Amino acid sequence: QVQLVESGGGLVLPGGSLRLSCAASGSISSIVLMGWYRQAPGKQRELVAHVGRDGSTYYTASVKGRFTISRDNAKNTMYLQMNSLKAEDTAVYYCKCIFPSGSWGQGTQVTVSS
Repeated sequence: QVQLVESGGGLVLPGGSLRLSCAASGSISSIVLMGWYRQAPGKQRELVAHVGRDGSTYYTASVKGRFTISRDNAKNTMYLQMNSLKAEDTAVYYCKCIFPSGSWGQGTQVTVSS
């Protein structure tokens, strides 16, 4: 089972951009589905986006058109490009192997505030 480490979070102004990275300890080429989740204070963890081994993608409605998920199997890394960030995007972001199912990373904090 690969271990995942998120990075790239930080404090950004509304309308700004961040790129999150999810580095795997081993090969992700056999991972059928990988995704990004987030958990805001006082709220349940929610799926933000997922990407298939074939590059197919899904986005939750609130981020569609602003976020882009991608994966680089050669680098064993998944990304989340976040543009036009809003205050409501503030959360801890986690990456996860969805299928086959894997463990959670430690998360990376994203704070959108002026």
